[in-house]
Amino acid sequence: MNREEILDAIAAIDGELGRRRALNKLLGYNAGKKKHKKQLAFHKCKKRNRWVFGGNRSGKTECGAVEAIWMARGAHPYRKNRADAFGWVVSLSQQVQRDVAQSKILHYLPKSWIADVTMLSGRKDSPSSGIIDQIKIKNVFGGISTIGFKSCDQGREKFQGASLDFVWFDEEPPKDIYEECLMRVMDKRGDIFGTMTPLKGRTFIYEEIYLNRRKNPEIWYEFMNWDDNPFLSKGEARLLEGALSGSSLDSRKYGRFSEGSGLVYPEFDEDVHVIEPFAVPAEWQESISIDPGLNNPLSAHWYCVDWDGNVYVTAEHYAAGRDIDFHAAAILEKSRRLGWKTDGRGRVRALIDSAANQRTLASVKSVSELFYERGILVDANVNKDVFSGIARVKSYLAHNNGWPNIYIFKTCPNMISEFKGYCWGEGDSPVKRDDHCMDELRYFIMSRPRPAEREEERSPVLSDKLRRIRRLHKKFER
Repeated sequence: MNREEILDAIAAIDGELGRRRALNKLLGYNAGKKKHKKQLAFHKCKKRNRWVFGGNRSGKTECGAVEAIWMARGAHPYRKNRADAFGWVVSLSQQVQRDVAQSKILHYLPKSWIADVTMLSGRKDSPSSGIIDQIKIKNVFGGISTIGFKSCDQGREKFQGASLDFVWFDEEPPKDIYEECLMRVMDKRGDIFGTMTPLKGRTFIYEEIYLNRRKNPEIWYEFMNWDDNPFLSKGEARLLEGALSGSSLDSRKYGRFSEGSGLVYPEFDEDVHVIEPFAVPAEWQESISIDPGLNNPLSAHWYCVDWDGNVYVTAEHYAAGRDIDFHAAAILEKSRRLGWKTDGRGRVRALIDSAANQRTLASVKSVSELFYERGILVDANVNKDVFSGIARVKSYLAHNNGWPNIYIFKTCPNMISEFKGYCWGEGDSPVKRDDHCMDELRYFIMSRPRPAEREEERSPVLSDKLRRIRRLHKKFER
C-alpha cells in the first residue's frame, strides 16, 4: 500500500471506531488519552464493599453506573464475571432514580444489550421518561441478567427476600436498608458499592465505612473531587466553586463529611432581584419554560433577555389540579396579552421537563404531545443537571460589579416564594417540595451562556439602562 492508501485506511478505521462509540457510550468510558484515575482505581479494587465519597460533578455516579452494567453484562474487565447476574440499583426516591442513576444506566447501556424493560410507570418504549422496575440484559455467557431499581422511600420491607450478586447505592441509604441489602448479597458472596456526596454529617456510613470501626477487611473507600475529574473544565469548576462556601464546599467539591443544609440560593435578595413590571421590548422575548408538575402544580414563566444578557422573568402561570386543556388555554391567553411572539400559525414555543415525554398506560399521548396539539410547541431537550443548573442560576443572582444578571417581576409571586424557601435536602439535590418554579428556571438558565463579566467602564447605553432600573425600584434610588 502506498502512503495515501495507508492514510485512507487509518481514516476509515477511525471513522468506524467513532461510529461504534456513538452507538456504545461504554466504549468511550476512560478509553481516550484522558483517564479518570480514581474511577479506574474503584473498578480495579477487589474488595466487596467499596464506596466513593465524591463531590458533585466529580465523576462518582459514572463509577456506579458502569460497574453495574459491567457486572450485569458479565464483561467486567477487572473482576471475575458471573452468568445471569442479579443486582439492585438503590436511589433515595423514584424521581431521583429517574433523573440520576437510571439516566446514567441508560446512557451507558447499549440498546442492543437490552432484552426487556419492565416499567413501574410510563412505557417501555420510552424508559427514560418513566420509572423503571427492571432491565433485562443479555449476558455474554448466553443467559439474561437483571438490574432492578429500588428507592429508599419504599421502606425496608421492599428490600427483603432476594438473593443478589450486587447492590449499588446511589447516595447514602438509611441504615436499615443498608443492613437489609448486606443480607441480600450474603448467599452469593456478592458486592456492595456506593457513590455518594456526604451531606448528612457523621452518620452510620461515616462510622461503618470511613472509620471502619469493626475493622472489616472487605471495606474500601476513596474521596473524589473536581480536580480528579479530567473531563470537568477548569472554567466550570471555578463557576461551581464560586457558588459554594464553607461546609457546602467541603462536601460538594471534595466529598468530605460535612453538613450541606441551608438555603440553596442565599444570594437571592428580594430588595434587589424583584422589580416592578415595565414594558419589555418585543426584541427581548426569549422563551417560555414549563415544569408540567404532572400530579402537582404546573409552573410556567415567560423569560426575556436584554441586549446585555440580563434575564427578566416577566410573567407567571401557576395552577394545580387542572388538566392540559386549562393550562394550554391559560398559557396561550397570557401570551396573547403579553404580545408574545408566535409562529405563522399562532403557536408559541416553550421549554419543558423531559418527563413530559412520558406516555402512561392511561394515555396513548404524552404531556408534550398534548401541549403540541393545543398550540404550544414544547422542547423537552433540556439540561436537567441539578447541581450545574443551580451553580448557573447562582452566577446570574450574584452581584457582578454591583448588579445581578437576573430580575423577577413582582407579578411572579410563586417564583419569589420558592426562591425564599428553596433548601438543600439529602444527596445531591434540594428538597423536592415547592420547587416547580425553580426547576423550570434552571431549564431556561441552562439554555443560556454564563453571564459575561461587566466592564468597569460603562457604555452610555448601559449607564442609561441602569439609571432606568434604579428608577424602577426604591433600593436603587439615589
